[in-house]
Amino acid sequence: MLNEKHDLIHELPEHRDTIHRLKTGDARFARLFEEYHEIDHEVHRIETGIENTSDDYLEQRKKKRLFLKDELFKMIIEAE
Repeated sequence: MLNEKHDLIHELPEHRDTIHRLKTGDARFARLFEEYHEIDHEVHRIETGIENTSDDYLEQRKKKRLFLKDELFKMIIEAE
């Protein structure tokens, strides 16, 4: 949805404990988690008009965010 943050904890609340455990115990997960949230904040700023960019750039960032979310989700499922 437009103008909606996609914070991973709010997107996957049922996995909150696993996310926390992986953030503190898995360096790769922590790095991907941080990258995901940086991109999510950037997309949110663009969609709310705080930052301006091309539509192509915004779509590229959304695709990267989705890719990272999929990777993180796989890691969460494997850790449970």
